[in-house]
Parts: sequence; structure tokens; C-alpha cells
Amino acid sequence: MKRKILLALWLCILFGGISFLFWENEYKYSLPTPVPQNYHDVAMGTHIDFGKKEILKNRPVFIHFFNPDCPCSRFNVPHVSGLIKKYGDRIDFNIVVLNKEKNFTVQEIQDKFDADVPVFFEEEIAQKCGVFATPQAVLLDASQNLYYRGNYNKTRYCTDASSNYAQMAIDSLLNQNSNPSFDALALRTYGCSLPKCSK
Repeated sequence: MKRKILLALWLCILFGGISFLFWENEYKYSLPTPVPQNYHDVAMGTHIDFGKKEILKNRPVFIHFFNPDCPCSRFNVPHVSGLIKKYGDRIDFNIVVLNKEKNFTVQEIQDKFDADVPVFFEEEIAQKCGVFATPQAVLLDASQNLYYRGNYNKTRYCTDASSNYAQMAIDSLLNQNSNPSFDALALRTYGCSLPKCSK
């Protein structure tokens, strides 16, 4: 009888540990990111003014909001790097690093993405675009209007070609679609909350 109780207790601990690992590494990242209090939404089509920041030119602009401590951001690096290589001749890519816990250099971030693109560290860029989690994609048209703000993919590893939302937004803009349509999964925010990497 004592042996059965010990076995049952051991199985409960094992199951609890597996459940915790699943929560920590998978399930919680499939939940939408909570909208922060006092969040100011920025509607699609809004003109985004970055002031004197060298973030805007005369072409469409893609801004990748990235936190090196966010697991979702790390899984997303190869996908973003691929977008930069594929569309970099037609769109100006920028990376905004959002991390208050550690300091990173421009070169460190560029090396992660294997891309020579501008890197910024100002949280106000995220606020102007209505971004409150990482990773998030923002696409502005050539007139600096918000065309897309949302997710890269419905899977954490960006492997589902049918839901490459950021790429679909780029293709839509380059095809001069002035009235894009995105499904709810593309526009609902997932990932790590700001300013810390938490869920």
C-alpha cells in the first residue's frame, strides 16, 4: 500500500512538472498578450510621425519590434532575416529593440539578423505605432501611414506558410492594395509583454 502511494505521488509530481514545462515553453505563448492599462490604440491608416528619426524615407517602411530575451522573438529571427533578404530592395527595414534589462549594441543586433539595417532602442517608437509586445511587425506605406501592425505567423516558429501574415501584408502593399484585409489572428497581439519579457 505504501509503495502504491509513493508511486502515485511520484507520478503526480512528474505530471505536474511536465505540465509546468508545457505552460512555460508553449501554451502561455499561444494566449493573446494582455492589453496594458492606459493603452492608446493607433488605428490602421494613421499617419505616423517619427520626428527627426532617420527611420522613414520615400519607400515603404517595415519595423520589426524585437526583444532578445523574448522566446517568441528569438524563434522569429530566421523568418525576419528572410524577409529582409527577400524584400530589402523594395522596402526599408528597421529593427527596434525593446529591452530595459540589458544593453545591446547595434552590431550585436545586426549580427543576429545577418543584416545591415538601422537599429533603434527607443520605446517611444513602439508607442507611436501602438505596439505593446514582441515580436510585432509594423508596415508603413510610402506616405508614412500605418498599413499593418500585427503578427508574423500563427505558429510560434513561423513555419505555417498559410499564415505568414507579415509577408502577406508586404505583398499586399507592394501590389498596391489600398484596402487590405487581415484575419483576427493576424491583428490580435501575441508574444511577450513590454517593458519586460513576461506573459
